[in-house]
Amino acid sequence: MLYRLFPARADNGFRGHVLALWLFVPIVLMKLAISLLHILSADGGAQSISTMPLDTYPPGAAQNIVGLMARMGLEQWLLALVSLVVLLRYRALLPLMYLLLVLHYAAHHVIAAMKPLALAGTSGAGTPALVIAAAGFAGLVLSLTGKGYRRPG
Repeated sequence: MLYRLFPARADNGFRGHVLALWLFVPIVLMKLAISLLHILSADGGAQSISTMPLDTYPPGAAQNIVGLMARMGLEQWLLALVSLVVLLRYRALLPLMYLLLVLHYAAHHVIAAMKPLALAGTSGAGTPALVIAAAGFAGLVLSLTGKGYRRPG
């Protein structure tokens, strides 16, 4: 199993199920869109999507939250770019990228349980995150079950 997640050669040969390859395309596009929303939106998505009550905070505190959301968007954008490079050039690493997607979602929920946010309502970010996580889990399973895998030596 580890040789499927960490192939000996990071080439463009994808050995998993072909559906995993095609499922990765909309995931990468969604990740790019979400990251750009955090970077380019005036509130970084904090109030408009996550329902953080920025208008009730002192201006400096609200500005810090918007800045942190934009920085979070930058990190998401960089990860989405790495995913795009894997999709276009290093497809052998697709199972590893799917694993990172699933681990990110799980770790996000662990941290959210330890350090919950005080929101004014239900965050709109939950549904897209759940869709990406479910697609990521399906893609992980599909990417590890292809007929192109041969046990090394």
